[in-house]
Amino acid sequence: MTTLSFALNHMTAPALPLEEFFALAQSLGISAVEIRNDLAGNAIIDGTPANQVKILAEKYGLTIISINALQRFNEWNKERAREAQELISYAQDCDAKALVLVPVNDGSGQKDGERQANLRQALSALKPMLEQAGIIGLVEPLGFKICSLRSKTEAVEGIGAVGGEGRFKLVHDTFHHYLAGEDIFHSEMTGLVHISGVADPDVTGGDMRDPHRVLVGADDRLDNAGQIRRLRTSGYAGPFSFEPFSPAVHQLSDVQAAVRESMAFLQARV
Repeated sequence: MTTLSFALNHMTAPALPLEEFFALAQSLGISAVEIRNDLAGNAIIDGTPANQVKILAEKYGLTIISINALQRFNEWNKERAREAQELISYAQDCDAKALVLVPVNDGSGQKDGERQANLRQALSALKPMLEQAGIIGLVEPLGFKICSLRSKTEAVEGIGAVGGEGRFKLVHDTFHHYLAGEDIFHSEMTGLVHISGVADPDVTGGDMRDPHRVLVGADDRLDNAGQIRRLRTSGYAGPFSFEPFSPAVHQLSDVQAAVRESMAFLQARV
């Protein structure tokens, strides 16, 4: 049995200051982390300089595998270009390897033809920006019915249409994969996997939302273990990054023990 490579997204413990979050990862034997630009009062939204983030990551022996995220990336305009450049520059300066790209998720931009054109426009604009900085763009389709990019296959087709195979990869999110109902995995194009489980026995698939997303355990309804096995057997060799959004996880008194338990559960099942 080979050991799974885990990563830790700051959403696992969003109230922890950045250095404490990095220390948490190190204490778990995890060497890969994702930082975020959506945590109020915390790095990086609080103005923490990129070089300070880089120094802290080096102190704890960590690789910053992504900044999460450029929102509404496939609604390309001057404001989006400005946001993208700021995040790409920050990623370059803190030595992050990739920038997660999250699509419009409000019910707009969903029409057939329109959404594919919007995707290609955004990827075409982002490609030279990412290339210049040496940063990977991680496209993350969301399974919600209101999302403008639900299909990994459509994302791969868009990347191919702009010749972006060397610059863009997919995020396979086990929660969103389940919601999208898409059976194809595209492991060869996957650059990162986000893992979270849903344990609530009463919520229906169509009603699952971010607050339902907990650490993966025996009561997981999304078959994270099965998804991970399939990704690995079809060629994915990268990290599996914990990304639970549930307030129940965020309020845990001992998140280290809970993550360690989830790591052990998945390792035993995979």
